[in-house]
Amino acid sequence: MQNPSADENTDLQPRVPSEEQNYGATAARVRRGPHVRVSRNSSAKRDYLIVGVLCYANLINFMDWFIVPGILLDIQKYFDLSDGAAGLLQTVFILCYMLAAPFFGYLGDRYNRKAIIGAGIFFWSAVTLGTSFISESYYWIFFLSRGLVGIGTASYSTVAPTIIADRFDEGKRTTMLSVFYICIPMGSGLGYVLASSMAHVTGDWHWAFRVTPCMGGLALVLLILLVPHRIQRRTEAHRALSIHGSIRVAAEKPGAQGAAKTSWCQDVISLGKNWSFVWSSLGLTAMAFVTGALGLWVPMFLYRAQVALGTVQQCLEKSCNSSNSLIFGGITIGTGILGVIAGAEAARRLRKTNNRADPLICATSMFASSLCLYIAIMVAQKNILSTFVSASLSITWKMSSGILGRSLRRPILSTSSSSLLPLNTECPITAVFGLPVWIR
Repeated sequence: MQNPSADENTDLQPRVPSEEQNYGATAARVRRGPHVRVSRNSSAKRDYLIVGVLCYANLINFMDWFIVPGILLDIQKYFDLSDGAAGLLQTVFILCYMLAAPFFGYLGDRYNRKAIIGAGIFFWSAVTLGTSFISESYYWIFFLSRGLVGIGTASYSTVAPTIIADRFDEGKRTTMLSVFYICIPMGSGLGYVLASSMAHVTGDWHWAFRVTPCMGGLALVLLILLVPHRIQRRTEAHRALSIHGSIRVAAEKPGAQGAAKTSWCQDVISLGKNWSFVWSSLGLTAMAFVTGALGLWVPMFLYRAQVALGTVQQCLEKSCNSSNSLIFGGITIGTGILGVIAGAEAARRLRKTNNRADPLICATSMFASSLCLYIAIMVAQKNILSTFVSASLSITWKMSSGILGRSLRRPILSTSSSSLLPLNTECPITAVFGLPVWIR
């Protein structure tokens, strides 16, 4: 019988664990020979190619998230939507994402992850392309399509990080996952830029939804060619965790025997008793509450502030100038990358003198981000340039706290377990309720 910790099945058949076999690193040590070092060196390049493919797909993933906010004014005019109805667009998206993520996490621990990711990319790309052909009389289909895109992206976001975690040892794993997560601000900003640019060039916002499906097709081809079907689960958590939730201590300690059976629900209850995990999760949840609203409404907020100041005329045409989306997208890209790098570097230096460096920098960054955001909102009615500057600083601090907030929980909750990965992300449910905050 095949060792369940070694390779994934190439089809969608569940893997059945063997009680007699060793798992993870123990099993790997049994099979090792003199050729293993050479094999690892030869596969290093392929590991980086796999990370590149997954990062590229993650970039497209978040571009799809933020196409709608980039052209929200045009969509409102086309479908004659109120602010409340427009807010529901992102609410439907995030709600479907939230409900689908645990399901795909469950599948990711039991079935072939490459197949799940490939199906998700194809599904959300096809739905996004179909969105571009919806007429104004079928606005309800547009809402439905955003929910379906949320389901497709959930299949990717919950499974892809586990592949990266399984391709690298502990020393490089955090670095590679940081590269993967840095695509979040990049993709978000590019979503604004792409949407506003295509609407401006073509005079029709529908074209914004026809670019990312082509990019998704390329990502699907690269996934098929470069990502192997069989991906060894070699991270520390999966040496201990079988697909049925069996914690196998014997694999980690030669000579030890016995296994403690725990269910998925028991694991979640155990996490609920870990206050470090609970409080860091609540902090990131509060941050998602705000960013869920900001991501959708900031370009619209800036446009209405400019109209109130008299610096721009109110748009009465079907296609409006989306320069605010273009500028804000560029700001999101630059400050997002800067925030991730600065936060990680500050934490690395402070850890040498303080073992609480991560939570301290995370809390400080979140407080500074909130302060800058408040200033940006208050000065919008007087000076738009000051609003852009304050918003830039807010995003920089926010990304610093976000990357460290994830790192606080990574030792507690392994990112290589797809079933529990939805618990290791910013809670999306509060982003749903955060959207109406900016509607009024």
